[in-house]
Amino acid sequence: MASGLSAMLSVFCYTEFAIEIPVAGGSFAYLRVELGDFAAFITAGNILLESIVGGAAVARAWTSYFTNLLDRPSNSLRIHTNLKEGFNLLDPIAVLVLAIASTIAMISTRKTSYLNWIASAINTIVILFVIIAGFAHADTANLTPFLPYGAEGVFRAAAIVYFAYGGFDNIATMAEETKNPSRDIPLGLLGSMSIITYTNIDPDAAYSVAFQSVGMKWAKYLVALGALKGTTTVLLVGALGQARYTTHIARAHMIPPWFALVHPKTGTPINATLMITICSASIAFFSSLDVLASLLSISTLFIFMMMAVALLVRRYYVRGVTPKANLLKLIILLLVIIGSSMGTSACWGLNPKGWVGYTITLPCWFLGTLGISVLLPKQRIPKVWGVPLVPWLPSLSIATNLFLMGSLGYEAFVRFGICTGVMLIYYVFFGLHATYDMAHQQEKQEPSKIDEDASARNEGP
Repeated sequence: MASGLSAMLSVFCYTEFAIEIPVAGGSFAYLRVELGDFAAFITAGNILLESIVGGAAVARAWTSYFTNLLDRPSNSLRIHTNLKEGFNLLDPIAVLVLAIASTIAMISTRKTSYLNWIASAINTIVILFVIIAGFAHADTANLTPFLPYGAEGVFRAAAIVYFAYGGFDNIATMAEETKNPSRDIPLGLLGSMSIITYTNIDPDAAYSVAFQSVGMKWAKYLVALGALKGTTTVLLVGALGQARYTTHIARAHMIPPWFALVHPKTGTPINATLMITICSASIAFFSSLDVLASLLSISTLFIFMMMAVALLVRRYYVRGVTPKANLLKLIILLLVIIGSSMGTSACWGLNPKGWVGYTITLPCWFLGTLGISVLLPKQRIPKVWGVPLVPWLPSLSIATNLFLMGSLGYEAFVRFGICTGVMLIYYVFFGLHATYDMAHQQEKQEPSKIDEDASARNEGP
């Protein structure tokens, strides 16, 4: 419920951007327009991280459900080694599944869509069965104790499973292959969000085991088959969307432009698909699902938080129109909102039972949001549809995303910090120069185009 609410607020932000800026590239393109190249690059790095780790996590879950479908012991299809715990179960099946999914995505976008439609239909039937049969065999004794790990356990679990909601942002990358992106992309975003169900509760395929425990052994296989269909759909959609994210990032020269090339026969970004698949397969082969889930969730939450910030900037700032005094106010108030949200998250992470810190952070968040609402006039009004209750809902999205980030463990932040450090080093030494050179080259080309057009008009017929 907590993660679903946070994700729905993020969907609102995505939907407004998809209507107002119906271009390929999803959150990377939106953030580059509103917040500039640096914010877009950090987000791009997290998008690539999310794509790679997400594919690996789903592929590992696919192996778990396949093992359950074959009625074999947990981890029996993985290779046991003496490596560190969390990296000691090698998974060649996950590598194979990733390779098959990416191959299908590289062959044809249309065929992949058909396969997704069939798999989604089957998965929906299985989900309905799980809901109905689950209620029929529910044991109220399991509700006691209702919160065995307290509120801390609830929010930690919500933060870990948050990446289950991350797939909808792939829809926003498909604008170039959509007939009417300003209409179809928002419908796809809201529609996908309304039916998202998290099926990978743990690596041991818990739904299947649950039905077996109440005597419905036949249902165990049905649920495992449906889960396989669901994870297969996620892999196919991921192979499509993640490659298009990578393509758009490469077009901006933030990574080598070779990854932006599209195959002339299939019309798909094969180079980008191969890069994501090879990296995902390498991680899936070694890393367990619990190691991947926290890193993936923190990356997803960061991207969604940035989207909410970008929406506030879009509504209250227009370059060349907004007075500098109002821009300064906006920056200060955004820092108050983000800082107070981080403070609330830190208070919760360090001392979940404490309350003194909240008496400072929550009023600061409220005053920062109120300040934007009262002190700053809106510079843009959406033409078709926009997020309601601005700035309150985007500000709440910032707060909830940062709060859930604070619910994750220490190790997740260490891994996230290392990945972010690598991104910054790459940006300073490579990405910054590449984007500058590209912008400088475009500036040179524009005057030459104008001169060519003028000479053509002077020559006449």
